[in-house]
Amino acid sequence: MNFIKEPKGVDFVIQSPPLTEKEKIEISEFIASRKAKKDVETRSAKPKGVKKIND
Repeated sequence: MNFIKEPKGVDFVIQSPPLTEKEKIEISEFIASRKAKKDVETRSAKPKGVKKIND
C-alpha cells in the first residue's frame, strides 16, 4: 500500500469553521420548515388503493 504525499503548501485536513449562533438558528428554522412542509404534503396525499375486481 502506498501513501499519498501532500504537495508543499497543500493541506489535506478538512475542518469546517464553527457555526455562529445566527447560522445555527437559521439552519434549525430551515430544517423545521422543510419537515413541516413534508408533513403537510404527506397528510394531503391520497393513498393509492387497490381496485377490487367484481366477479
